[in-house]
Amino acid sequence: MMPDDGRDATLIEVVAKPELAAWRQAQDEQTRAWLDAAGFQANAGEAVRVAQADGQPGRVIAGLGDHANLESLGALPFRLAAGDYRLAPTAYARQLALGWGLGAYRFGAYKRPDRDPAQLLVADQAVHDELAAVSLCRDLINTPTSDMLPHHLEAAARQLAQRNGAAIDVTTGDALLRRGFETIHAVGRASASMPRLIDMRWGEASHPKVTLVGKGVCFDSGGLNLKPASNMRLMKKDMGGAAHVLGLAQLVMTRRLPVALRVLVPAVENAVSANAYRPGDVIHTYQGITVEIDNTDAEGRLVLADALALAAEEEPVLVVDFATLTGAARTALGTELPAMFTNRDELAAGIAAAGAKVEDPVWRLPLFAPYRRLLKSKVADLVNAPSSPYAGAIAAALFLERFAGKGAWVHFDIMAWNLTTRAAHPEGGEAMGLRAVYGYLAERFGS
Repeated sequence: MMPDDGRDATLIEVVAKPELAAWRQAQDEQTRAWLDAAGFQANAGEAVRVAQADGQPGRVIAGLGDHANLESLGALPFRLAAGDYRLAPTAYARQLALGWGLGAYRFGAYKRPDRDPAQLLVADQAVHDELAAVSLCRDLINTPTSDMLPHHLEAAARQLAQRNGAAIDVTTGDALLRRGFETIHAVGRASASMPRLIDMRWGEASHPKVTLVGKGVCFDSGGLNLKPASNMRLMKKDMGGAAHVLGLAQLVMTRRLPVALRVLVPAVENAVSANAYRPGDVIHTYQGITVEIDNTDAEGRLVLADALALAAEEEPVLVVDFATLTGAARTALGTELPAMFTNRDELAAGIAAAGAKVEDPVWRLPLFAPYRRLLKSKVADLVNAPSSPYAGAIAAALFLERFAGKGAWVHFDIMAWNLTTRAAHPEGGEAMGLRAVYGYLAERFGS
């Protein structure tokens, strides 16, 4: 997608199925003939190029399906011939343009795509900013761990900070122990790339404090509780939470929301070596709570625990964390719908409404207090992985709740990956809940 600089472009006129008959009657005989020859039914993703009377290229008629949504035009960038296009005036222009841009994305860092997408010319800068944030998130997730270890993730965060005038501080290696971040150190110390805590700040100190926390496990072997090969294959995406908060931070900063933004990313690789942390170890967290390690493959909640406790010290008005945390959430909701947990009903309602508005759905699951018993340990304050095979996503969220403080907090348990390509959602790394949270923040704190 490109900014609309006024250049010549093929016009795209859109029509929904319920309006097709009436719209068709208003067209000239030649247009109706083109549509009949193509069998045009105004289905989503359907497009017909209609020539002018002199045979020169004319306009494109595109179907929306039953109603306009992100997926209506999301497949067209690779169905239409390469070139420049422009939407005819429509009430759904922003929604359709965003869907087009989401569908035009391809990760091409290591292999050039088979073809370039058709370009839609869009004047709305907010659409470009939103797409840039999603693309950053997708790119970070799609990058293989060979180029996305903790030190690479730090470099990406530093680039983001530099572009937007943000301050950044990084605590690395044994310095984590001196500051009390033992869980981050324990999980990441077996890697050749040292564990670290990335701390970025932007905005006026007088503005409402909003803190984003992202799980940055750059690869998860499972540690000594080694994952089977099939479960390890996609674990480059286990830093998807970090990718989400960096993408969301970019959008907040680019759109200059009046908030005092803080971004915390514990960046580690859960590797195996002689100094890897072990099942049965007890770790002293930053907050002072002791945690017994039942399973080294439940590492994400450990690194988040220290980051959340640090975030809570400042008593921000809102803490948001993103994490590719549990398979249990995927069992409950599938791979396309993020699980949302929060200690505030109004926060859940606000984010869900924002998600529905921008077609970035989330679904609330409960912080069911009786399940706190699943986290009991005989030798420590908590255990990191309950022995029960049930309620895994809830138990993980309840674990995080112990470190999140008393303020408003919301946790997203996300897949961060599309298993297959759908319109506007190409296979690979995906932003899930990012636009929903931004929509909520913009509505709550925007001018």
